[in-house]
Amino acid sequence: MYSTPAQPGEHFMMKQLTIATLAGGCFWCLEAVFTRLRGVTSVRSGYAGGHLANPSYQQVCAEISGHAEVVEIRFDPALISYRELLEVFFAIHDPTTPNRQGHDIGTQYRSAIFTHSAEQAEIAAASIAALEASHVFADPIVTEVLPATTFYPAEDDHHNYFANNPHQPYCRAVVAPKVAKLLKSFPARLKQDV
Repeated sequence: MYSTPAQPGEHFMMKQLTIATLAGGCFWCLEAVFTRLRGVTSVRSGYAGGHLANPSYQQVCAEISGHAEVVEIRFDPALISYRELLEVFFAIHDPTTPNRQGHDIGTQYRSAIFTHSAEQAEIAAASIAALEASHVFADPIVTEVLPATTFYPAEDDHHNYFANNPHQPYCRAVVAPKVAKLLKSFPARLKQDV
């Protein structure tokens, strides 16, 4: 956890923020979804889980670097819990398809949770076990739960991609339905301005 300076009107308070790092297909989708959640203060698209330092988008897509496309989420656990973030994560992607999400195929699209503490690892494992026990998915969950590795921010043009390119064909066909699912399934968790 880390502290962030108080916002106007919070002169003597410091927010205690926590980081979550998630991989569930294209980071444009994940960023578009998680930025809309109450308690989430920032979402950055990037890369984690590989072996090359400072990988480029081209290296990640060519499966040269071994990285997954991820989002680094900074959130206020007083407003949204890590478990609630994972509920949204599992609802908006398919955790049963190894190295793919729909037509996006490759190791960079794998489902993974990169944990920043033993508590996060326990919550992730318990969340997966509960989903398996309730048979929410017809196939076994293949989401990896791994200790967080170095996060490399994606190139600038990948940040706020859906917000900046809502009419781009991929955004309309793939990202927009995930955002629509969030709005329908989790209305109580949305920021007021969404």
